[in-house]
Amino acid sequence: MIRARTALGGMVTAPHHLAAEAGRSVLAEGGNAVEAMVAAAAAIAVVYPHMNAIGGDGFWLIAEPGQAPVAIRACGAAAARATEGFYAEAGHTGSLPTRGPLAALTVAGAVGGWAAALRVAEDWRGSRPALPLSRLLDDAIRHGRDGVPVTSSQAALTAQKLGELAGQPGFATVYAPDGHPPALHQILKQPALAATFQRLAEAGLDDFYRGDIARANAAGLEAAGSPLSLADMEAWHPAVVAPLTLRIPGATVWNQPPPTQGAASLAILGIFDRLGVTVAEGFDHVHGLVEATKRAFLLRNAHIGDPGAMTADPQSWLTPEALAAEAAHIDRQRAAPWPQPARAGDTVWLGAADATGRVVSYIQSIYWEFGSGVVVPETGVLWQNRGSGFGLGAAAGANRLAPGRLPFHTLNPAMARLDDGRLIAYGTMGGEGQPQTQAAVFTRHVRFGQDIQAAITAPRWLLGRTWGAGTTSLKLESRIDPILADQLAAAGHAVEMVDAWDDLMGHAGAVSVHPSGVIEGASDPRSDGAVAAV
Repeated sequence: MIRARTALGGMVTAPHHLAAEAGRSVLAEGGNAVEAMVAAAAAIAVVYPHMNAIGGDGFWLIAEPGQAPVAIRACGAAAARATEGFYAEAGHTGSLPTRGPLAALTVAGAVGGWAAALRVAEDWRGSRPALPLSRLLDDAIRHGRDGVPVTSSQAALTAQKLGELAGQPGFATVYAPDGHPPALHQILKQPALAATFQRLAEAGLDDFYRGDIARANAAGLEAAGSPLSLADMEAWHPAVVAPLTLRIPGATVWNQPPPTQGAASLAILGIFDRLGVTVAEGFDHVHGLVEATKRAFLLRNAHIGDPGAMTADPQSWLTPEALAAEAAHIDRQRAAPWPQPARAGDTVWLGAADATGRVVSYIQSIYWEFGSGVVVPETGVLWQNRGSGFGLGAAAGANRLAPGRLPFHTLNPAMARLDDGRLIAYGTMGGEGQPQTQAAVFTRHVRFGQDIQAAITAPRWLLGRTWGAGTTSLKLESRIDPILADQLAAAGHAVEMVDAWDDLMGHAGAVSVHPSGVIEGASDPRSDGAVAAV
């Protein structure tokens, strides 16, 4: 698949085809891009549980024609009981646990983000009545009740991580029946989760925080040993925030502000742009992006965390002067020393566009594969372990654990408006790899003119680790030009070859609306995804 799909009536791209189809069907019934995205997000939380769940978080960029995007931050805060003293008493003083009830320490924001996005879109409908919430959640309910075939990535990751997940409350009952990981194409049914979606359809999305579902989740989590309480859920709300902005020749690019790594994604593009690279796929292109990544990650690792605890302004990193100063540190021929601490994460990115030219870039996550591993039996909700990314002690800076604080997030949906009038939403899953894949796709498509599907399909690289890999080498897909691989190694990069279509490289996607009204989109052949259009 090397050419983008095109349509006029609307489009959804997602890393699972059933989610893309859920969004497309809403567009076909007259729904807008946000309504389509809520349907797709709900569906993918059921059909791709190793990557995301409604027990996780979400981040939105929503744009109308000719206007800057609106950003929604739907990430949960640490529980009131989640203090360093609480964890010290439980025997955790060096770092937080990554699995189990004590790792389930932040409120899940995804569902609240859906509600906030639907409020943003309320003025779009004109005389058309809103599609009922029950319609938007219909596919999620059906897939939970009737079941879906297990994908190869879910089967493989369940088998790989079963040793650390099988004993977590509720996990094996749903995701490893009889104590064994599911086989490829085995049917996964989630009746409790389907019932939760049915309740949301009837009572409204706020029930997840201040209703029967909230009470059931809080009781289940507390019984398992999580510090989360009903009061934490009742107190939490999503936020509409100003996105970060980068202006480079030919384009304005937006991304999420802290606590996400969106600033790093934008900084990579801004630094690379100052290197003057003119040819795609060669040494200058890949080496330049890898070295720009290092500079951006140094800033990210030193400063980004809860925005209320930060002392640095990441928008200041994106000025022409600051980007030029960072670019000046790059040796065009030699690799700078690495590694730095890596940020893991498993996620889904989805994009949508409707016939009016409104575009959504959305990302939804539970942090690691299957998150904390804790499933609340009464609701079927799998809870994230995003809070395990907090640090302990003063050295953690803005990412230090404290009640009510937001943890660092790898999640960062991207959007760009090009000077030729195109509006592009793009993104990927993949933790540490998200900014890198965004940069690869953007530069290939926007700077060097590649078809957007070809830009996603082409061989990729990853500096650092993701998906639990322990090495911090520069990983190259084996399809990459061997001459380029040798050049990178000779320049001092710690090159490691991986599979030709490796999930390590993330599941990217993009949708682009042209001034003519043509919509084009792409999905990643590394995923189980598709582009679905009207």
